[in-house]
Amino acid sequence: MNRSSQPPVPGGRLTEPAERLDSVPGPYGKQRRKQTDSALAPDLSQMSMSGQDTLNNSSPFASAVKSSSRGGLASVARLVKLGRCKNVVVVAGAGVSTASGIPDFRTPGTGLYANLEKYNIPYPKAIFNIDYFSNDPQPFFSLAKALYPGSHRPNYIHYFIRMLHHKGLLLRVYTQNIDGLEKLCGIPDDKLVEAHGSFATAACHLCYTAYPAKEAKQAIMNDKVPICTFCAATVKPDIVFFGEDLPQKYFLNTQDFPKADLLIIMGTSLQIEPFASLVNTVRSPVPRLLLNRNAVGPFKKVPLRRADHMELGDLEETVRRFAEMLGWNDDIEELMRSQETLSLPTLISSPLSVDQTSCQSRGAPAGTETSRSRAGGQRGASSGSEETDSKSSASSSQST
Repeated sequence: MNRSSQPPVPGGRLTEPAERLDSVPGPYGKQRRKQTDSALAPDLSQMSMSGQDTLNNSSPFASAVKSSSRGGLASVARLVKLGRCKNVVVVAGAGVSTASGIPDFRTPGTGLYANLEKYNIPYPKAIFNIDYFSNDPQPFFSLAKALYPGSHRPNYIHYFIRMLHHKGLLLRVYTQNIDGLEKLCGIPDDKLVEAHGSFATAACHLCYTAYPAKEAKQAIMNDKVPICTFCAATVKPDIVFFGEDLPQKYFLNTQDFPKADLLIIMGTSLQIEPFASLVNTVRSPVPRLLLNRNAVGPFKKVPLRRADHMELGDLEETVRRFAEMLGWNDDIEELMRSQETLSLPTLISSPLSVDQTSCQSRGAPAGTETSRSRAGGQRGASSGSEETDSKSSASSSQST
């Protein structure tokens, strides 16, 4: 079904963080984007609790972080071991894939947005803006050559999430990443919501006619622009750009989050809406565990909600400690070894029809609903990431 004939669903469109144009020239064009003062203020409190941290021990935020971090993993591990957490929802961002060698979006110096000057765009996020893409797709296609999945492998964090499924505890994982690593490590399609799309499928950005993903990749890799055979507009991979609607599968959140008895948030900046607001939709008594490099979203507030816990620092190291507390470390390492010996499924497939492609951001097997046919006329694709926090574009720091 052509999505353009459907009315938009409220809250279903990917939006950029609140920003304003500053008159000061920047590296991306005549003007640079700058956060408002109200947006900058919270950022000043995003300090890490790793060994290199420079938190002022006298600050109330430092005290709150210390008290919340001390014993946070142990408290949640105890609940899991007691069988109190049987419906675990995971919210993942670009930081999850950092250990796989994929840069995140916002880390100064190494993040994706800090290294886009060569594409001659007006501001960093323009490269994932659908209106900008419509006018000039070449900057995105130049970047896409480096973003296509295939050269990276899942890391320990991905397999920890897979182990949650193996233990029968995973209700769903909602990921902002477009790198396909959750799928690659073996998390089943029915447990995975790729909220910002993937490179696994492709379609016309105007009429949404499906286009063979392999042909789209071949064209992009050869510095050519794939063209829709129906309307002659530009074809792009199904990653959700700013200004596009999210896949229909994203709206499983209205069922999943009220059912959750544990929410694990990892590797995300919680700055991209509507994804960022998902963490506020679990019931108030439900434990929320933030595993991240920085305090983000509601975890920057002092004091924290009674059921909130956070552990700040290197994400892979933190997840390993969590797995050891649960007694899962040996199982995860064995799973990683066994998975590497298997032939890994291809990430790029040629959809037979719109209704046979996956609506998931990273793409799923034929037979599932595609983002193109989703109800509510939501535009499919998937954003990248961490900004769409991962997105294959994605993740050098734990906060996208």
